[in-house]
Amino acid sequence: MSEITIEQTQSTALAEKSVYQKITRRLIPFLILCYFFAYLDRVNVGFAKLHMQDALSFSNTVYGLGAGIFFLGYFLFELPSNLLMQKYGPRFWIARIMASWAIISAAMMFVTTPTSFYILRFLLGVAEAGFFPGIVFYLTLWFPSWRSARTLGLFILVTPLSTIIGSPLSGLILKLFEDVGGLHNWQWLFLVEAIPSFLLAFVVLRFLDNDVKSAKWLTDEEKAIVIRDLAKDQENKRIANHGKIDTSLKSMLSNPYIWLLSLIFFSFNIGYYGINFWLPSIIKTSGVTDDFHIGLLTALPYLFGACVMVWNSRHSDLKNERRWHIAIPAIIGCVGLVLSTYYNGSTFWMMAWICVAMSGTLALIPTYISLPGSILSGTAAAAGIAVVNSIGNLAGFFGPTVLGWLKDQTGRTDMGLYILAGFLLLCAPLIFTLPARLANPQKKIKP
Repeated sequence: MSEITIEQTQSTALAEKSVYQKITRRLIPFLILCYFFAYLDRVNVGFAKLHMQDALSFSNTVYGLGAGIFFLGYFLFELPSNLLMQKYGPRFWIARIMASWAIISAAMMFVTTPTSFYILRFLLGVAEAGFFPGIVFYLTLWFPSWRSARTLGLFILVTPLSTIIGSPLSGLILKLFEDVGGLHNWQWLFLVEAIPSFLLAFVVLRFLDNDVKSAKWLTDEEKAIVIRDLAKDQENKRIANHGKIDTSLKSMLSNPYIWLLSLIFFSFNIGYYGINFWLPSIIKTSGVTDDFHIGLLTALPYLFGACVMVWNSRHSDLKNERRWHIAIPAIIGCVGLVLSTYYNGSTFWMMAWICVAMSGTLALIPTYISLPGSILSGTAAAAGIAVVNSIGNLAGFFGPTVLGWLKDQTGRTDMGLYILAGFLLLCAPLIFTLPARLANPQKKIKP
């Protein structure tokens, strides 16, 4: 290769690196901020439970069903929401979602009966449906698949960050707002944490662009680089699919691998959301009573998980491999969860193994979430991401509900946690039924 060709190749690589760094700096921090409050409004019911349950005389079964029923609304409306986002554009639709869920989340402060609890949690799921898969699809309009895992890793970093920051914040609100203005602290929790989401909805309308072509902050040369890479990505998908490219809703529904990915995500989420909604209560049962201390301890497993998640997603892109980067973390998550129940008499050792469980569980998320966009394109990609995410999140209904019912029946959580661990373990063999040619990102075709 001549020196001129080498210099041109190096110059092209530097230009590509520069433009994707620019896009990352522009989009990812803001999307992280938006999803931070989305996730906080979804799971703060776990902290509200510490006081709301006694104030309203809710059983563990009522709480578990209410926490989980969110995902029924999410499941039913996620696919329509993602398709409507294609019709109305990401900027408007993301803003609409954020404003809707903020209003309903704040309305949770008016819950007085199990029925009102169920209705508002269901409506919160309806309102938020489409946000996460919509963002995942939105990022496919800016980044080719060979950059997807690391990009999604940065975005999904908000999942542990929401707990790392939000758990102490929620505990502090509960501690400081008891009987302020004649309201319970759990009522203030729902109101205070909903306000930022509502305000951010209006920022979305001014800040986000629908796609690369409409981004005034990119030069024409920078736009050309991204458009060229996205076109190459389409060609790579066509080669991986033996000359065919799935772009229609019909092709998505008839693709068996989308249903396989949905099953895997369902198994994963049963374990993940079961831990997520019950961890504050499990910590309290171990002997910790101060709300702020419970918040700090709840954040700890997510801090470890965030570090492992970033490393695993980057290593997956570096090695051009997906399946092992999903299977191994799933096994680690299962082992950590089983051992946390064995040592539940000790706060220290229980938390140590919960940290291991959450590290494995969180590590596989960004690598896994990149798969539907690597298999499908266009409308099929938007629908496929929504279907996988909605069916997977339906597990969020079963995990907390089963754990709550078993807690009422036995007075213990260990049997429920063993069931959650079993579903996590199931992810490992299932992921290897997806062919490597589809799971692993294809290298770029040289111009």
